[in-house]
Amino acid sequence: MIYDVQDDKVRNRVANACKDYGLYRVQYSAFKGELSLNRMQELFLLLKKILGVDVGNIQMYPMCEKDIKQVKEIENVHFL
Repeated sequence: MIYDVQDDKVRNRVANACKDYGLYRVQYSAFKGELSLNRMQELFLLLKKILGVDVGNIQMYPMCEKDIKQVKEIENVHFL
């Protein structure tokens, strides 16, 4: 799930909702994790309510097991 929400308060509520549903942050405005279709729909409706009429964009991309197995990722972590 990715999002771009202008209002800090609303953006924090979106992030907290994602965490409450067991998703974890992969970028500042991107979360991923496993949800059943019902839980995904439930989260979608909650996020729609949280965003309300505020300026923003929230996108969810469901992936099947086959697609997940084909994900490629490169991550470099530097500690200062």
